[in-house]
Amino acid sequence: MTTLFDPPAPLAERLRPRTVAEVVGQTHLLGPGKPLTRMLASGRLGSLILWGPPGVGKTTLARLIAGEVGAHFIALSAVSAGVKDVREAVTEAERLRGRGVRTILFLDEIHRFNKAQQDALLPHVESGLLTLIGATTENPSFEVNPALRSRARTLVLESLSQDEVRQLLNRALSDERGLKGVQVQDDALALLSRLAEGDARRALGTLEIASTLADVVTPEVMTEAFGKHLPAMDKNGEDFYNLISALHKSVRGSHVDGALYWLARMVEGGADSLYVARRVVRMAAEDIGLADPQALRLCIAARDTVEFLGSPEGDLALAQAVVYLALAPKSNSVYVAWKNALSAVREGEMLPVPLHLRNAPTALMRQQGYGKGYAYYFDDPEGSFAQDYLPDGVDLGLYSPTGEGWEARVAERWRKLREAHGTDRTDEPV
Repeated sequence: MTTLFDPPAPLAERLRPRTVAEVVGQTHLLGPGKPLTRMLASGRLGSLILWGPPGVGKTTLARLIAGEVGAHFIALSAVSAGVKDVREAVTEAERLRGRGVRTILFLDEIHRFNKAQQDALLPHVESGLLTLIGATTENPSFEVNPALRSRARTLVLESLSQDEVRQLLNRALSDERGLKGVQVQDDALALLSRLAEGDARRALGTLEIASTLADVVTPEVMTEAFGKHLPAMDKNGEDFYNLISALHKSVRGSHVDGALYWLARMVEGGADSLYVARRVVRMAAEDIGLADPQALRLCIAARDTVEFLGSPEGDLALAQAVVYLALAPKSNSVYVAWKNALSAVREGEMLPVPLHLRNAPTALMRQQGYGKGYAYYFDDPEGSFAQDYLPDGVDLGLYSPTGEGWEARVAERWRKLREAHGTDRTDEPV
């Protein structure tokens, strides 16, 4: 019997699978002949990093693995645990090893442990005293120390499909541990299966809330229980940068709908609109360039609008800029030329500035030849074209304009200037 002071466990906890066979999803790991299946069958379990989105069963899987191999299970959360807790786990593992019992240390949100905390695990994982199972929603390549990563196998867990979420919901409505007897319309279950976006915990939590709101759960009741639908996005994690990448590549590919969709995903997911605006300005400089010089001005204006109005009012200016960029002609010639220039400077010899290009503010400098022979363009255009503008012996071809948009005019102007300089050639930029 439960009371206000002893409430029942949440539905997701009550329905946690009791055996590996009850796990829904992750068939790429748990199916016949798959990695975890083979590992459990052999009894030779090594340390693991379970990487996947929220609500896909990382904690459940870790507990089941420990049960399957008959290991003692210690669960810590990197949110609240520290090196002291790791030491206590090591002490307990040493005591149990003397009785022939192996220990699995489950560390949830392992990415929240800093380098020193992760390093504290290394000797005990390497010696085999602890079998580590770390769970993370963040890319281990960025968030887990290479030394620890090399001692653990990374397994990627996937979001549940809509059919798999529906399977879990049906189980919740038929299992004695769940909500047996609660009436839920089929279209309400279908709606929740879609809205949950593969997160079993959220799906079951929403179903539990919905069951308290009405005798029969309709799509309208389910929508009320679910609350506002915010697209999944970790504002400081890989998801955020993947969305930025998708937005940038959609703009570069001139796909207006794709660009607008990814922008909306970021804005609705709570991204900092000013940060997004700065990235949009970068897109104008990198991928539009001189094919449409107005693009950069428009994006600067959009950034100023976002800064002035904030979100959501300023988001429309972002949308306008993104549509403009997607539709604009594209040129990365300046971007490439700048990378070429940086490479030439970083990899080449730092030769002195030619005398005729040097600043000559004093008589002594002029006596030493500073500025001597410099042909001032407005006095001597032909002489100005003819003189060298690079260090002696250096011959570079850094900039190569495209024929896109306004830059087609630049290309023609550049061709004529190179003829005037006597440097017209067909070789590629360095």
